[in-house]
Amino acid sequence: MFDLYPHPSRPVTRTKSNQPFLLGKGRGLPPALAARKEEYLVELTGDEDPANAKSWALRRKLINAAVLGFDTLVASWGSSVYSAAVQPVAMEFGVGEVVSLLGLTLYICGFATGPLAFAPLSELYGRKIPITFAAFVFTCFMFAAATAKDFQTLMLCRFFAGVFASCPLAVVGGAFADMFGNETRGIAIAAFSGLVFIGPFISPIVAAFITDSYLGWRWTEYITGIMGALACILDLFFLEETYLKTILRKRAGHIRTETQNFAIHHVSEEEAIDFKDLLHRHLLVPLKLLFREPIIFLITIYTAFIYGILYLFLEAYPIVFAEYRGIKPTLATLPYIGLILGVLIGVGIVIAFEPRYNRKLKENHGIPVPEQRLLPMMVGAVLFPIGLFWFAWTGNYPEIHWIVPTLSGLLTGAGIMLIFLQALNYLIDAYLMVAASAIAANTFLRSFFGAGFPLFATQMFHRLGVDWAGSLLGFLAVAFLPIPFLFYKYGEKLRKKSSYAPTDFGKQQAPVDEESTDANNDAEFDDDDHTRRNTEVEGEHEKIEPAST
Repeated sequence: MFDLYPHPSRPVTRTKSNQPFLLGKGRGLPPALAARKEEYLVELTGDEDPANAKSWALRRKLINAAVLGFDTLVASWGSSVYSAAVQPVAMEFGVGEVVSLLGLTLYICGFATGPLAFAPLSELYGRKIPITFAAFVFTCFMFAAATAKDFQTLMLCRFFAGVFASCPLAVVGGAFADMFGNETRGIAIAAFSGLVFIGPFISPIVAAFITDSYLGWRWTEYITGIMGALACILDLFFLEETYLKTILRKRAGHIRTETQNFAIHHVSEEEAIDFKDLLHRHLLVPLKLLFREPIIFLITIYTAFIYGILYLFLEAYPIVFAEYRGIKPTLATLPYIGLILGVLIGVGIVIAFEPRYNRKLKENHGIPVPEQRLLPMMVGAVLFPIGLFWFAWTGNYPEIHWIVPTLSGLLTGAGIMLIFLQALNYLIDAYLMVAASAIAANTFLRSFFGAGFPLFATQMFHRLGVDWAGSLLGFLAVAFLPIPFLFYKYGEKLRKKSSYAPTDFGKQQAPVDEESTDANNDAEFDDDDHTRRNTEVEGEHEKIEPAST
């Protein structure tokens, strides 16, 4: 969700080669440059350099933030807009409703696989190109889903639409980090996360009215495709590149072209990128963190449960309000408004805690204070099970007015927002040097929970009843409730024992595995003066600007 790969400051690793370099017929290497390498580097010219998105005017930031926010809304909208089409699709293609639900779950499975590609792409090519390309391909798959002639085509199109819809969820957080500093980033990320959760609750309402009208279920996909096309157009014409490394690399290319001095470059152009590096950095490290770090494992399981409940409600609410209370299916989606208002309340609570966090951050000399992120999460951990029990024991009793279970969404939605957002912020602050990998592990696992929970929701609520099915979820929420309190008390001690999250940020370095260390040792050749001189030139001033967190 957040593209925050930290401090890529390790020296560029180059493979030792004993072969002579030939530039052309009979031409070897030219003489070494007389000037020091840093004299040819393109860097920021000052704090107000427009290459630094943090220096942009507020209006410029807000325009880009609005475009990115719409991208996020479209992506999350597309995940649940299909919920109203489950029954019509099952009838049209002659499959069971559980099988038809795959259109929802496969889209969410795409959320798990897409970031593995889009996160590294955003670091190689910046934010705009991946987001714009993904919006275009997403639009194509949504229109293909709308015109699908058979069930398998529809399912494949929904899955690949989910893969490309995951791009904003993986990249937009990083773009916000590019534009907003510590003081305002919390508010920006809270607004972004609000859109992530509001989308899945708004689209079922709209989709129900579309499906119930003469338009039919295909128009749920058509309208989502139209929204994707609009997002693509906005990305093309209004979205600006925010990634500092990409902007400076383009500047270096322009200066090279104008001056014909081909030694001028940005330090990122010296990066040696290969498949092994991408595999280790974006797949193996997240898995290591997930299973070796107790903080990441427990937080990920908790947020995965929350994410699963989010999509389970897409099946539970129609059962309660349409089946048990006999409300017309289109009107039975309106109680989602309670959840939407709850999410907005959660956003408000997070924003209300921001001044306190900024004060603690300032007192700590700008060094993150991870445990301070847990205070709003504690509030959410208490509100969430209360909302679940409230919904469970008021939902299927017709003598209780429908507004009562609807109001439970205020607590449930606020709990979802507070737990989910602050858990991610806690991981970012606690694992600053490997934050992107920690978030990647969280995204990977929670997406499968979100995909799996709707598949058993109907059977669980039918067999256990709304009261005990909801209570089962409430008891699980109570079991998770102590997590933020325990980490608030013992989190710093656990981080001191971790090699990935040391509390001494002044000396913090990204963990280096043995293979990388061996490669670095191989790259530093022995006593030949010419080789040593080249090694010093290559290794000196190699630091890249750390991505903001």
